[in-house]
Amino acid sequence: MFNTIKNAIKTPDTRKRLLYTLLLLVIFRLGCYITVPMVDISSLNDTMGTNSNSVVGLINMISGGAFSRLSVFAMSITPYITASIVIQLMSMVIPSLERLTKEGGEEGRKKIDRYTKIISLILAVVEAVGIYFSYRTSGLFVDTGFLAGFVVVLSLVAGTSLLMWLGDKITSKGVGNGISMIIFAGIVSGIPSALVSIFSLVNQDGQFSTLGLIEAILMCLGILILVIGVVFVQLAERRIPVQYSKRVVGRKMMGAQNTHIPIKPAMASVMPIIFASSFMTFPAMVIELFVQDIENQTGFLRVLYDLSIATSSSNVGWQYLIINAIIYLLLIIGFTYFYTYATFNPAEVANNIKQNGGFIPGIRAGKPTADYLSSVLSKVVLFGGIFLASIAILPMFAKATGLNTAFGGTSILIVVGVAIELSQQLQSLLVMKHYKGFLEK
Repeated sequence: MFNTIKNAIKTPDTRKRLLYTLLLLVIFRLGCYITVPMVDISSLNDTMGTNSNSVVGLINMISGGAFSRLSVFAMSITPYITASIVIQLMSMVIPSLERLTKEGGEEGRKKIDRYTKIISLILAVVEAVGIYFSYRTSGLFVDTGFLAGFVVVLSLVAGTSLLMWLGDKITSKGVGNGISMIIFAGIVSGIPSALVSIFSLVNQDGQFSTLGLIEAILMCLGILILVIGVVFVQLAERRIPVQYSKRVVGRKMMGAQNTHIPIKPAMASVMPIIFASSFMTFPAMVIELFVQDIENQTGFLRVLYDLSIATSSSNVGWQYLIINAIIYLLLIIGFTYFYTYATFNPAEVANNIKQNGGFIPGIRAGKPTADYLSSVLSKVVLFGGIFLASIAILPMFAKATGLNTAFGGTSILIVVGVAIELSQQLQSLLVMKHYKGFLEK
């Protein structure tokens, strides 16, 4: 990967793309420190300090700390991610959207992107209004009038719109997927504070701690093992061989061809974790929005609230943590199957193979091929779902036992996945440059 980056820097066109991407990411990081108007900074610090273990953890991680600062980028690009998920689900049940996605070509892609942005703005307005009313009760705003609320909501929606624009520019003129790069930059920005927390284990109150050193070493080893595991699963694939017999195309005889269908265990990437986390934290978000001082109350709502925040809080009982972990595990595996089958349809793939005169050795074309692909896919996806659930749940138990976790499994999964995607795109750009130079000569 380092050789790829080195060669990319030496190539003028690729270097311009890298510098352009870096410039837009710097703009994103600067915006994370611009607080929305009408905010009382001292009250904001107190409130975010007491709620550091609440449901804002995942959003704050993706936004690079912008949510805890209530900056203009506080919502990050989560409305766009949610809108993309909504469009994917709608394309599965609405035939016109399905045709637009599969057969629309470049024009269809532009229309889908336009619909996604419209839904993103609607969701951004709803989320911004919810944030304003949620924190208004905590006394974060110096002015709670209609005009002040309108300015706060407008600032949050404008920040999300700017991030979507930055993501589009990175995708078209920079390197990598723009939305992924913004999330990547937000997570990587937490590395300095993570290193400080690791160093504080060794140096406690100015004194060397042997126990802290052992804990720091174990933490570093755990992170290294987790990174290796994520790389292995991200690059792993089950290759199903496919053979195509000789056939006549026009006046030409096309020769036999051997190829394969790659099936990755982590085909859904981090999306199932985001789905499951959003599903689990949704009750707590609603309760915090409509019920004041929930932490000092008892009853069903308090039980539901503690169960909902158990993944991100160390102040609840072990019984809530275990029940939450079981539900979390089932949701991640279920969403992994759902998202994978939404992007890889065995029946459609089998039909395409049959129409092109291909077959899987030992498997008849048509429905037997679809059944075989579905069987292989279910086994591979089960492994991927269990892996995703383990890297999401194990840090939660480590945190509950008092161990300091500098990085969560979800953040490492995102960072490693984006890094691999970035390396592959740089390699593609370099290969295209070499072909272009060869043709010019």
